[in-house]
Amino acid sequence: QMELAESGGGSVQTGGSLRLSCVASGNLFRIHSVGWYRQAPGEERELVAGVSPRNNAEYADSAKGRFTVSRDDSKNTLYLQMNSLKPEDTAMYYCAASMLGLRTPAFWGQGTQVTVSS
Repeated sequence: QMELAESGGGSVQTGGSLRLSCVASGNLFRIHSVGWYRQAPGEERELVAGVSPRNNAEYADSAKGRFTVSRDDSKNTLYLQMNSLKPEDTAMYYCAASMLGLRTPAFWGQGTQVTVSS
C-alpha cells in the first residue's frame, strides 16, 4: 500500500504558473510509474503527465510545451510544473502510482484543486 499526498494547487490567472508536488509513503516509490491526472466537473479523469521508473516522461497533447513532470526518488516526490495556464486547465489534479504503468494506476492521492481564471 502506498499513500500519496498532493500539494501546490491554487487559483491563478490565465498565463500564470503553479508547481504541484506529490509525496509518497514507503520505500517503493522508485519502482513505480507515477503520474498526474485531472478531472474537471462533468468530465472523465485523464492523464496529464507521468514518468516511468526509468525517468521516461509522457504528456497529454494539452500539456506538451507548457507542463513539465519530474520525479525525485530520493525524496519520494513527484512534481508537475505548470506554466502558461489556461482556464481549461481548471480541474482537480490527482497523483497516482502503479507498477503496471500509467494506464493502470493503483494508488491515488486525495487531489489538489487548480483553478485558472480568465
